[in-house]
Amino acid sequence: MTPNGAIAVAFIMIALAIAGPGPRGFAVLLVLAAGFAIVEVRGATWTALRRAAVVVVPLAAFMGFIWVGIVGRAPAEIAADVPGTRAAALIHVLSICLRLFFVVTVIQLAVLRFAHLTPLQFIRALALPVTAKRLLVLTLSLIETLRHAIDRAHIALIAAGTLTRRFSSRNVIHSWRLVQTVWLSAVTIALGRMRDKWPIENTLNLLERAVEGGNEKIFAGDDKIWLPVSLGAAVVILVADVFPGPS
Repeated sequence: MTPNGAIAVAFIMIALAIAGPGPRGFAVLLVLAAGFAIVEVRGATWTALRRAAVVVVPLAAFMGFIWVGIVGRAPAEIAADVPGTRAAALIHVLSICLRLFFVVTVIQLAVLRFAHLTPLQFIRALALPVTAKRLLVLTLSLIETLRHAIDRAHIALIAAGTLTRRFSSRNVIHSWRLVQTVWLSAVTIALGRMRDKWPIENTLNLLERAVEGGNEKIFAGDDKIWLPVSLGAAVVILVADVFPGPS
């Protein structure tokens, strides 16, 4: 399977999830995603599920507190100006969070399928213009810069005695200092790279030669199996809840 094929299959599944299929359609979508995970990703599926849970669970808790605990009605009930129930609000929260969990999981599955490739190799294999590939590489570089800035700022504030290594009231009180330090550090590093480092090292031209080329065929191998299966499943998902089921 190629990165282009994995991204295309992931895009189809994400688009179907966002379209909001009914119960039967969503069940077919789950079967499709599970098949992709079992065949292509295998054991790394648990990593994808864990990462998705880290993203979605805090959001689900916050939305549950707001919609179920405080508002007590679903948005549709508020729009219709009718008395609502907390059960309807809970269903609304679960619907959004389950779809988000599915989307994040599918993205992680597509990425973990090519965990053996470096980010540069993955981007080089994509069927994109060289300019877009170069932009992706630079974006990933800046994200990595932000991660380093967070580590440096955290260590510096601990060394200065402003923060502690473990959770404490001091960390809560001085958290704004960490945000400020990270921001200043990230901006300084990014400006230094764009203004001095990259022009001196001729990074942009070298990067353009590094990312150009890639696979001659956009789709190959298992792509020719998964793409027709995904498109066929898309048709089934879209019509699954249109026709009434057996009584």
